Amino acid sequence: MDRRPTLTTVATLAGVSRQTVSNVINTPELVLPDTRERVLAAIESSGYRMNKAARQLRTRRSHQIGLGVRPAGEGASRQVLDQFLHTLVEQAQALDYRVLLFAVDNDETEIAACLDLQDTADVDGFVLTDTHADDARVARLSERGIPFVTFGRPWGTGDARHSWVDVDGRAGLVEATAHLADLGYRRIAFIGWRGSESGADRRDGWWAVLQDRGLAVDPLERLVDGDSTAGAALAARELFAAGAEAIVCASDALAIGALTVARELVARGELAAPVGIVGFDDSPVGRALGLSSVAQPIDDVVHLVLTSLLDGLADAGRAPLARLVAPRLQARATSRFRLDDRAP
Repeated sequence: MDRRPTLTTVATLAGVSRQTVSNVINTPELVLPDTRERVLAAIESSGYRMNKAARQLRTRRSHQIGLGVRPAGEGASRQVLDQFLHTLVEQAQALDYRVLLFAVDNDETEIAACLDLQDTADVDGFVLTDTHADDARVARLSERGIPFVTFGRPWGTGDARHSWVDVDGRAGLVEATAHLADLGYRRIAFIGWRGSESGADRRDGWWAVLQDRGLAVDPLERLVDGDSTAGAALAARELFAAGAEAIVCASDALAIGALTVARELVARGELAAPVGIVGFDDSPVGRALGLSSVAQPIDDVVHLVLTSLLDGLADAGRAPLARLVAPRLQARATSRFRLDDRAP
């Protein structure tokens, strides 16, 4: 028999109606102080909702964190956000918090959802992802005094007043490009995203190594729309035709497109092996293909995001966190790809 305490259990213990118990939980200002305290005591003694209702009333915390989920994008890099989400839920749960997910299409719908949830669902704070220049979400939530932390830096903002955590894409591409240069490649190309701040940041790492190593003469690069493997394949074909010996990419999805073309051209004898291909994200698909890739330390990112958000809730005057987390290159077979290596 199910003997879990209910509203009726609490009402009987406190000597009040079920409606009064409900009012204490949801609208405590409507209940007289002595009655409210009697109901809270009954909640505590009965173990109703594992005592979370009473704790919420006393701490003014719901122990819920909101996060907007956008439509799934193309490519392997979307898996990074999936990994971030799973890790966030896991780490939050270990801290006795829950992540409240809600669907959004763009910045404006996310802002509207955050404002509505703050007013109606007792969400303590929010985590924002996919940051970009002139991010309206940051301005609106800051104006309303709503606690939030972003996974992504404040692009184009010199003096951000909110906490943020991001992966240092530039440093990742510095390591990846230097790795290819150390293997003896001289014509190292880059495939990235058109109109992307994070893509431009990663490109800066590639370009810095070329300049430092004296390899910046006649640089080879292509930008594609979105995280398209097919678009990257077309770009790689052009780069190899122009003399590229290796390609470093802004994501694994782009690198897989380049790897597909490298395999085809090497098989035809139109491209000399070995060929260097390095991606970014260290996705499961990339690992299965033996793809060299820059791994994002998502566990560390989530830990910093949660710590910063909860510290801010405990102390609103606390200085905001601004942290770039260094990724690490995972070198595999495609650093020196030959036909006998794993490939799509």
